[in-house]
Amino acid sequence: MRVDPNYVINLTAAVDQSASEEARLASELSSGLRVASLQDDPVAVAQSTLLGSSIAKDDTFVQTASNESSRMQVTDSTLGEVVTQITSALSTAVAGNNGTLNASDIASVAQKLSGIRDQVLLLANTSYQGQFLFGGSQGSAPPFTLDTSTTPATANYNGDSIMQYVETPSGQKIQVNLPGSAVFGAAGSGVLGALNQLISDFSSGATTAALTADTGALTTALGQLSAQRSTLDSALSRLQTTSTYAQTEESQLKVAQGNLVSADPAAVATQLSQSETQHQALLSVINALSGPTLFSLMK
Repeated sequence: MRVDPNYVINLTAAVDQSASEEARLASELSSGLRVASLQDDPVAVAQSTLLGSSIAKDDTFVQTASNESSRMQVTDSTLGEVVTQITSALSTAVAGNNGTLNASDIASVAQKLSGIRDQVLLLANTSYQGQFLFGGSQGSAPPFTLDTSTTPATANYNGDSIMQYVETPSGQKIQVNLPGSAVFGAAGSGVLGALNQLISDFSSGATTAALTADTGALTTALGQLSAQRSTLDSALSRLQTTSTYAQTEESQLKVAQGNLVSADPAAVATQLSQSETQHQALLSVINALSGPTLFSLMK
């Protein structure tokens, strides 16, 4: 009968390997992770890294979308108030242009329209979290100033026409601002320009035809403002829908990442039990070999 000269060495190596496997499984069971380092599963680690990148991108977009949505909702609310003010101005102008008012009444109409114009100007300079909403990319300073040295008065726009966008995780862009010049006009145009002209003509006693033309210009300007508001509302809806999708996708990616690197507790517990049994069996063999042999007992 041949005796394997490496039997003891192989047995010792098996014990070491069994102990290492037992420790690995115990660690996996306690941490809940099947993959804790690159050497555990390089492919899984690479896939987990890619998933992590996508999760981070979704998370960043969701946070950005939340901030921008809040700002856009304030913008929409502001424009809603502007629509109310302009509608009031139109009603006031129509009532004041019926040909029956005296000079005092007409002066009162002009004064009321001036108050509405000042309120619209204040709304045009609305700020949110320290940034003016309608300055384009120039959000640190009030975008509109009123020059009363001209006749009619002039609303000067100090912002720019730059539109700002948020990029979605898929690379699409969603507009998140409305430059003030496109909404309120500048240098005699838009709702502010039409209001100033209306105020000037009422103050100077302009003809009914001129006042009717002014009212028509203000109605047209209101339509342009409403169109810009619709653009904003459409972008806001799209932003919120995309954010909801990104949140759902982020949750799904986190589950996929967890499944990729997490351990199956039941399966690991079974493997650990088997490993412990195997380890104890190897130790028993070692102990048996270290005891008295048959030949020593026969002496």
